[in-house]
Parts: sequence; structure tokens; C-alpha cells
Amino acid sequence: MKSIILAALVSLIFFTPCNAQSLYKVEVLQVGNLVAFDDLYNGLVMELEQNGLKRGETLQINRTVIDADAEAGLWERVKILFRIKSTAGEIIDKGPDLIVTIGTPATKYSKDKIVKAGIPLVFTSVAIPELVGCVSKTQAGPGFTGITIYMDPSDVLRIAQLGLPGMKKIGIIHSDDDNAVAYTEESKTKASQLGLEVVSRQVKMSDSPGAAAQELINEGIDAFFVPIDSYYGIRDFGPTRDILDLSFQHKIPAISSITGNIRGALLYIAPDFRVIGKLTAGHVAKILKDNAKPESIPVGREENLNVIVDLDASKKMGIDLPLQVLQIAKSIEDVIR
Repeated sequence: MKSIILAALVSLIFFTPCNAQSLYKVEVLQVGNLVAFDDLYNGLVMELEQNGLKRGETLQINRTVIDADAEAGLWERVKILFRIKSTAGEIIDKGPDLIVTIGTPATKYSKDKIVKAGIPLVFTSVAIPELVGCVSKTQAGPGFTGITIYMDPSDVLRIAQLGLPGMKKIGIIHSDDDNAVAYTEESKTKASQLGLEVVSRQVKMSDSPGAAAQELINEGIDAFFVPIDSYYGIRDFGPTRDILDLSFQHKIPAISSITGNIRGALLYIAPDFRVIGKLTAGHVAKILKDNAKPESIPVGREENLNVIVDLDASKKMGIDLPLQVLQIAKSIEDVIR
């Protein structure tokens, strides 16, 4: 009889379905305190919950934000890089199941340490994947994958041409941000294939864009283009507002890849960071729940360009945007909170 009871207990232990759920630990490392990154993080957490990873129940998630001061000199910026590396080490010591890095600096200066520790890495909000060690814009490498905010300059410029058919020369002001430098050079090459010319000026992170903008105006540009560049976002969008003010003063329309609670660009062709957050969550869920290897997951990006129009700016500029643009665009009234 005792043998029968013991066998029954063993059967219950081994064959009764287990209802206990795993608690996954995710650490997030972010450099730069930007509104866009808040949107991304909120989208990430919400989408993880949709994937069955609910914070406080099946998910423990912690975000570490390292401030990046646009006014910082060279030594201060070097100190930020060392801080990224040391913070990455502290996060690794916590033994998370996965680490998410937000932005190029966070990824570039922590990736190798994280991958070497054997912790899966998902990067996000990286404009040029190759700058963080990816094989290509669609393939990352052993131990990591991610989501890029790369937008092909050809696609951006074609939409800009639809909105401004008379545009021939575009001016870009950018900093030494790696993404911005690479994107500006790529834009110059691809613009020439579309019969356009891109001229640019590089400024220091602490500079006002005024002098550089005036030089471009003197060169006869037909439009300003604001690229993805930490220069524009870190100081509460101050340089962006300066460019938009000059845009109105000189009746030169602006096209922007930077969004936030700002207005004045004729067209915004920019990432939707809430969507980027959701895409990031998809990669995280595949690794944690499906045991997928990061390198088996292609680098993802937003499928459709996020196009936004500011009809007030259009009216002030005296520019009627064509139907082809209005049909694919959102109104800024629906985007700014």
C-alpha cells in the first residue's frame, strides 16, 4: 500500500503541470535624458506586458540613466564614457537575464563587456548599426541584436521633394555625433542621385547654430534639414528651436528628424519612439520566452516612415503641401502632447 501511495505522489510531482511563472530580470542602460527615450521606455514596458512579461509579476525591470551634458568639454565627455563602462559593470554584477541599451553611446561603450559576460543584449535607438559593431544594418553579431532608428536618406529626401518640388539645395547643421556625421555624408551621396545638393556645417556641442545657419543661407539653401543628432535633443531642443526661428525669419522651410514638444518644421520625418519601444520589446520577449539566441534575430526597424506635417507652419510659410504628402502624414496636433 505504501508503495502505491509513494508512486502516486511521484506521479503528481512529475506530471502535474507547473503553474509557477519565471521572474525575468531586465536591466536598461540609457545615456541622455531625452523625452524620446521616455516614450521608448514606456512603449517597451507596455509591449512586454502584452507579451506576458508584466512588471512586478513576471518581470523585474530597472532603468539606469546617465546624464550627458551638451556643454561638457572633452575631458567631461571622456568621463561620461568611463562612467558608461563602469555602470555596465555594475549592471552585469546584478546578474540580469538580459540588458537593453538605449542610444549609440550606451551601446557602443558597454556592448563588448556585456556580451563577454554572456548576458544577452538588445540595443535600441541606434541610428547607424555598424557604428556599434553590427555586421550590417540588418545583422548584429554574437550575443546581441537590436532595433535601429536608421532612415534611408533616399526615402527621406523623396518625401521632402514631394513637399517641396522646387527644392534643389538642402542645408544640414550637425555636431561631431557619430550618427550625425555618418548620416550627413550618406545624405550627400544619395541626394546627388536625386538631383539634389546637400551642404553642411559642423558645430561644437556647446555652439549656437546661428552662425552656421547664416553661412548656409548665404549659400542659397532652399531648406534646412535637422538630422538625428544628440546636439539637438540634449539641451531641451534649444538648437532645434533656434533653427526653426531662423527658418521663419528667412522663409526657408525646415524638415526635421527630431520630434518633441516643439513646432515649426514644415515636415517631420522621424522615428516614432513608442513604436521603437514596442519593437524592442518583441526582441526581448523572443530571447527571454522563446530562448532565441540574439544573433539569430535580425536587427529590426520601423517599417514605415513616420511623417508629420505642421499645417500652421505651412500656412505661415505660404506653402501648400501636396495631397501625396497629406495622405501619408499625421498632423502635429495629433502628436504633440
